[in-house]
Amino acid sequence: MKAVRELAPTNNIERIFEAQKANQYAVGNTTVKERKAKLEKLRKAVEIDFRDEIRNALKSDFHKHKAEVDLAEIFPVTSEIKHAKRHLRSWMSPKRVATPLAFAGGSSWVQYEPKGVCLIISPWNFPINLTFGPLVSAIAAGNTAIIKPSEHTPNASAVIRKIIESIFDESEVAVIEGGIETSTALLKLPFNHIFFTGAPEIGKVVMEAAAKNLTSVTLELGGKSPTIIDETANLKTSAKRIAWGKFSNSGQVCIAPDYIFVHESKKDEFVKLMKQNVLNAFGENAEKSESFTHIVNNRHLNRLKGYLDDAIAKGAKILHGGKIIQEENFLEPTLVENASFDSELMKNEIFGPILPIFSYKNIDEVLQYIRENEKPLALYIFSSNAQNIDYILKNTRAGGTCINHNEIHFFNNNLPFGGVNNSGIGKGHGKFGFEAFSNARGIYRQHLPGALELLLPPYDNFKERLIDLTIKWF
Repeated sequence: MKAVRELAPTNNIERIFEAQKANQYAVGNTTVKERKAKLEKLRKAVEIDFRDEIRNALKSDFHKHKAEVDLAEIFPVTSEIKHAKRHLRSWMSPKRVATPLAFAGGSSWVQYEPKGVCLIISPWNFPINLTFGPLVSAIAAGNTAIIKPSEHTPNASAVIRKIIESIFDESEVAVIEGGIETSTALLKLPFNHIFFTGAPEIGKVVMEAAAKNLTSVTLELGGKSPTIIDETANLKTSAKRIAWGKFSNSGQVCIAPDYIFVHESKKDEFVKLMKQNVLNAFGENAEKSESFTHIVNNRHLNRLKGYLDDAIAKGAKILHGGKIIQEENFLEPTLVENASFDSELMKNEIFGPILPIFSYKNIDEVLQYIRENEKPLALYIFSSNAQNIDYILKNTRAGGTCINHNEIHFFNNNLPFGGVNNSGIGKGHGKFGFEAFSNARGIYRQHLPGALELLLPPYDNFKERLIDLTIKWF
């Protein structure tokens, strides 16, 4: 039998879960070669067999250009797969560790074993990337997996289902589509690990549900990622990179720059350069640009409109953009200044093409503001001054950071990706993703009689002296 084709009723969800539970040891005992073969099938499906379908699905779901699909959806998955295949033998190999002298005659090692049956709940903003990325790690670690893609991008979810059912039996990997009711039913099951990508408020629901079964979690969340541009930054380069990072996918990116603090001596020039970069990328009428992604649905468009209206009512000024076309789910790339810190725009993760810009004089005031809020998923620093960069790094906390760029750290599979506290728990990508879906099993083996035998009951003065020497010297 193949992966689920329809919205799954509860009894079907439980049946698939039980099938994967029964199959988990067979899957977990697969060799390096067998796991690589599965990963290669997934690579071929995403890169070649279903590439056009993926492009068409995302065009239909929210007007995403095929080049952006290739860059932000296809490439991260194929890169993750190639990285995993290169390193999988090393990751799966036992890791010898030192054995203390007090336990002479024994040896110790760490063996990474699969956690078992895993649940991957993926979001709508990068449905291919953020579904198959975690799946690569789950497969590499030898797990079975149930995937719950987002109902907000139905065309992408349908392609995800087709890809999975073309490769895997449902007892190994299955796709279950549906809405909140489906997610609720899945979260009641005693999975061995849950990998969730989405908003912090939903992450709390996932973690609460997982706690009832003592299920481990990886939560890739979000928040308001700050960007600091100091007086030494190369403004031309900074503006070009920030315009790309903020307005790609129409700002619907968990690590997009959420707001800017630019040194007061550079603000006017920075704003001018940002406007020019937006025009260069999307033209005078961004609604006609094939390169500009639209908002995923009307509900999210109205959310963003509400943020913008509230900010303007509280004194914010639009420097560029602001145009909304309701029937097309379109919001123009928008630059805003003087937004109140009490506005909805600054209290919530924006997750859209609105960029508040603030000027600053004293960097410590900026750092104080950042520290008073939740720890962000990403923090970006644009500077040519090593001391400034070091000072900002030491006096802030974030899941990840780019210096003189933004978002690029996500694409480096040698770096851990994830948040901290409100922006996430645990890390993914590369070896870190493999470890997230694995249990690091510590193993000790006794080869020869050890010193411990001399310290077993019944105790006497001689044994007490030996214990004292052990405490003192070992």
